[in-house]
Formats: sequence, C-alpha cells, structure tokens
Amino acid sequence: MEGLKLSTRSLLVCAVLALVILLTGPFGYKFSVVPLEPSLVSLLIALAGGLLVFVVGCVFFVIAIKNGQSSDRNMVVLAMILGLLPAAVIAPQMGKAGEVPQIHDISTDTANPPAFVALLPVRKQSANGFEYGSEDMPAEELAALTLEAYPEVQPIISELSVAEAVDRAAATMEAMGMKIQEVNQEEGRVEGTATTFWFGFKDDFIVRVVPQGEGSKVDVRSMSRVGRSDIGANAARIMAFATQF
Repeated sequence: MEGLKLSTRSLLVCAVLALVILLTGPFGYKFSVVPLEPSLVSLLIALAGGLLVFVVGCVFFVIAIKNGQSSDRNMVVLAMILGLLPAAVIAPQMGKAGEVPQIHDISTDTANPPAFVALLPVRKQSANGFEYGSEDMPAEELAALTLEAYPEVQPIISELSVAEAVDRAAATMEAMGMKIQEVNQEEGRVEGTATTFWFGFKDDFIVRVVPQGEGSKVDVRSMSRVGRSDIGANAARIMAFATQF
C-alpha cells in the first residue's frame, strides 16, 4: 500500500516535470537562454514524458481501484490529466504542420511581393534572409504553393486614398500588437514586426499601398525570420490584418 502511495506521488512529480519542460524550453529560447533546436527538443521530451505518465497512470489507477485506495486513485487521475496537457498543446500544432506547406513567406502579390526596406538590415542577418524564394524553393514554386494553400490571401482593394490607407494600415498593425518600424507616406509603405508569445519568434510584416482608380490597392507580406515552416501563422496574420483593416 505504502509502495503504491510513493509511486503515485512520483508519478505526479513526473507529470509536473513534463509541464515545466513544456514551458521552460520555448521561454528559454524566447529570452535567449537556450538555442532553438534544444528548445524544440524539449517539446518532444515533454510530450513523450507526459504520455508515459498517462500510460503508467492507467496501470496505477486499476491497482488503486482494486485496493480501494481512493486518495491514491485521485492522485493518479490528477497525474494523468497533467500528463495529457503537453499532448493537448503540441498535438494540434503537429497536426497543422502536416496540413500546410513548409513555407514561411506569404505575400498577397506573389509576382511582385512587397520588398523590405527599413527592416532589410535585420532581414539580411536572419536565417531566412529577405528575398522571395530561395535555392531550395525558387520564387515560382513558393508562389504556386502559396496560391494553392492560401487562395484567400488576396490584395485589399480600398476606397481610401494612399495616405489614408497607409495610416489605417499602421493603426491596424499596432492594434494587432506589432512593433512599427517605419511608416513612409511618400512610398506608401508600412513595416513592422510581430512577436509570438510562446517562443518569441519574430515575423516581419510589410504593407505596400499603391493608387488604384479613385482608391488604392493594399498588398501585404509576412515573413518569418527563422524556421522552414510557419505552420500557417503568416497567412493567418495577413487574413487577420485584412479583416481588421
């Protein structure tokens, strides 16, 4: 009996440890404590550890029921629930990663994507660079994948003047929590950066406004600084911008 109580306590400690690893890995990268790869590995460790806790917990739960140990049973149930939390967080992201193409640069204009100017020095130093397309994925292939995966990502046709559209774009980006880098009325350009909460990934965002008829045409580009796949984050950000614009 005492052995089971000790085992259930250890199981609960392991479940809590899996949660700690789940949180500290990403936040460690966000605050520049650990590199990206170890922080990503920590997610897999938390996932595996949590699932192991759940499986072992099933065995302990049966034993506790047979022995009529309600306190141990409740502790096992708590450990099992905590053990499933990493899977609840990570599994949807893994599933989404398999549903979208491995791209990280999304533009409403795939033929002539907006070019970074104010953020160009930062982009040049980033792992993903600044050009549309790469040696591994030429611009034509990137454009085709974007149009196939995100057909809803389209330019915004507005009745606003260029100046008004630029002001609204900057206000919308700020409302979405982005840090504005530059607002250039003469060039019809707004640049800023979005930072994700968990890992602190930085995705650069540029809006290009040109005259069209009596109004304007607004093109948007969102590009991650690191990572091959953005798991749909850049396209979702552009769609959110279009909705709020």
